[in-house]
Amino acid sequence: MVEGWTVDEADRPVLKVRVAAAPTDGSANAAVVALLAKTLKLPKSAVRLVAGDTARIKRLEIDAGEADIERAFGNPPGHQRL
Repeated sequence: MVEGWTVDEADRPVLKVRVAAAPTDGSANAAVVALLAKTLKLPKSAVRLVAGDTARIKRLEIDAGEADIERAFGNPPGHQRL
């Protein structure tokens, strides 16, 4: 489930996502990738985990435009569309 945007302690926007998969053997990471890909209507290969494999906060690389991400998840906090 995508819960929406929040900010971390460094005041950076973070998309809050919850999955039911256990964090063992990469199952939760795979579930996050699948959820975001499905929400963005992209193949799973278009969403890649680039940092945070074992951390709660992860960095993902997504082959989508900013407008596509905003359309799916809204604007991140503090983000002004020009």
